[in-house]
Amino acid sequence: MSGTAPPRRKFLVVIDETPECKVALRYAARRAQRTGGIVTLLHVIERADIQEWAAVERAMREEARAGAECLLHEYAKTVNEIAGVVPELVIREGRLADELLAFIKSDRAVSILVLAAGTGKEGPGPLVARVAGPVAAHYPIPVTIVPGSLTDEQVDALT
Repeated sequence: MSGTAPPRRKFLVVIDETPECKVALRYAARRAQRTGGIVTLLHVIERADIQEWAAVERAMREEARAGAECLLHEYAKTVNEIAGVVPELVIREGRLADELLAFIKSDRAVSILVLAAGTGKEGPGPLVARVAGPVAAHYPIPVTIVPGSLTDEQVDALT
């Protein structure tokens, strides 16, 4: 028998400002609470391509990072209120799909990606469509897609 405990399961949520993000966040927080897991909140800052104006680009990056930190702290507070856990906060820069996959591959403790499908007529959202589409085979972990229209009570009943 080994004296080390198995790593705690990490539930990864991609944080953005869509309404359905809050549903995915609640689902992950409740699952982590029930299983003794950890919630990891990932926000990816899309890079601006303004190479001619280095000072402007630097200011835009600093502003985007400050906004990302503010957003993550707001959602971290929500996770703590729901589940009594302090989530891990991660900010990366680049293309969302690329950074998401790179992060999953770099952190072996991440065991489930939790996304919520959009409720608009545009479809489930670009990330959900991508993850559920042809690139799904490249994800080394299960992906849980929660309907974005669920109420807090419905999410709580599922977990």
